[in-house]
Amino acid sequence: MKYRKLFFIELPKVVMMPNEFLFRKIFRLFCALLNQNEKQFQMLRKILVSLLLVLPFQFLFAQSGMQNWFLLNPATDGFNGVACNAAYDQLLKGKTGTDVIVAVIDGGVDVSHPDLSANIWTNKNEIPDNGIDDDHNGYIDDIHGWDFIGGKDGTDVNQDNYELTRLYRELKKKYEFGNTTGDKTEYDYFLKLQTEYNAKKADAQSNLDFYTGFTESIEQVIHDIGKSPLTYEDLQNYQTTDNKLLLAKIYMMAIGKSNGTDDYATVLDEFKEGKDQYYSMVNYGYNLDFDPRNIVGDDYSDATQKGYGNNEVKGPDGMHGTHVSGIIGAVRDNGIGMDGVANHVKIMAVRCVPDGDERDKDVANAIRYAVDNGAKVINMSFGKGYAYNKADVDDAVKYAMSKDVLLVHGAGNDAESNDNTDNFPNDHYADGGYAAGWIEVGASQPDGTAASFSNYGKVNVDLFSPGTEIYSTIPDGKYKYLQGTSMASPVCAGVAALIRSYFPSLTNAQVKEVLLNSVYKPAGKTPIPGQKKKKASMKKLCVSGGIVNAYNAVLLAESMTK
Repeated sequence: MKYRKLFFIELPKVVMMPNEFLFRKIFRLFCALLNQNEKQFQMLRKILVSLLLVLPFQFLFAQSGMQNWFLLNPATDGFNGVACNAAYDQLLKGKTGTDVIVAVIDGGVDVSHPDLSANIWTNKNEIPDNGIDDDHNGYIDDIHGWDFIGGKDGTDVNQDNYELTRLYRELKKKYEFGNTTGDKTEYDYFLKLQTEYNAKKADAQSNLDFYTGFTESIEQVIHDIGKSPLTYEDLQNYQTTDNKLLLAKIYMMAIGKSNGTDDYATVLDEFKEGKDQYYSMVNYGYNLDFDPRNIVGDDYSDATQKGYGNNEVKGPDGMHGTHVSGIIGAVRDNGIGMDGVANHVKIMAVRCVPDGDERDKDVANAIRYAVDNGAKVINMSFGKGYAYNKADVDDAVKYAMSKDVLLVHGAGNDAESNDNTDNFPNDHYADGGYAAGWIEVGASQPDGTAASFSNYGKVNVDLFSPGTEIYSTIPDGKYKYLQGTSMASPVCAGVAALIRSYFPSLTNAQVKEVLLNSVYKPAGKTPIPGQKKKKASMKKLCVSGGIVNAYNAVLLAESMTK
């Protein structure tokens, strides 16, 4: 999945900020109302109202802050960015880099975005739109990349199941009426899947009920006040005896007070997006009766099959992949939008990630396609908790390693330790060994602490990288703040591309060595994601003990190549 829930966070901004406690209380209050639990509601309401007194002091980083904070130097600029601006200005000035192809394996890329188009990879061996595989690579008219979840007729898979759903559906056919096969191991696995599936579907439904109801309440408050734009004073003066509307009023007041803004329309839009997300989870991700694979038209059982799909790389929703691409390679110093991390890149768009979980066959083919067409860095801002055919993905990763390609992958947004939980794909091969040219990336904040949602792991996460409130490109010439390890991974991939551009003699494993050994290590301890009130040093949360840093990486790369 595109880390919407797992790797891509785009929930109401209150969840993104230090006053996350407020959102949790709102959620519990509203659920108490939905369940008609008046006693619980009255108890929580007192806590919630008191929060209005302290919210302004909790807020640390407004969207009106530095749009380019992730590019800044922690040693001089007050933000724990990757110091790539300083690297260009002080260390690389007057030097010439070579173009590096960076494959963005994702949900689609708007290759026509004005801040990206000059840095989009073009297959020069293919003649556009002639219906012929001119370069004989197995893909017809693959001008800017390939879509592995599209049909030959130009249609595309948008939503898909989660892997949990697909695995459970497959075994449910055998074990719905008990263990009739005598295979205890597989039956126990089925029961595990069944328990997790039922719990996650119920959780998604609960969230959908909340987002639907709370969105309607916000809409009602705006309608009742009857003016646009609303002001904080309008909300203060709004009177209601409806507890659901009261909650909506309190929430909107809190956001206005915390952010110093009257942009309440954005609050509504974000709740609508949250509602859409959970609607998709319930109706597609966890829907056992939904299977869109017929759109692709491949033989899904044949992991060796290639050439299926189409060349429409944007897909139905290219926001996530376009945002990722901008972080890596938006045109620098062009006076519009924002600057990407790397200044000598060509973005190859490879689509295989739906709204749901990506399929292992498609991931493996996407990696092989990127490698065969010249990518030297591959960014993968997606992941899932179950694998269907890990061996096939492992073979593709081994192929990438044999061709000196560096893979960069987001660690996940579950606030869990990857040392203790499954996260696919990963750098550990099922038949033993690991990929030496793989970097696993957690998300950090402007103050140098780990993002509250980020996965971590002293063994299985290599480093942290800026991943909160990242401003980047989205389709149709627009820009947006998003956050997640989906954003942290391309920041790191951009630094890797920078190193490969200016120091092309370094191998994928050496580039990884450079990045891990040159991290910036913030002083003090960071809150451990998902663990209340517990703190630890960065060295307890990742292999390197710090945040990727382009300035330090250039210095180290220079010393290694003299």
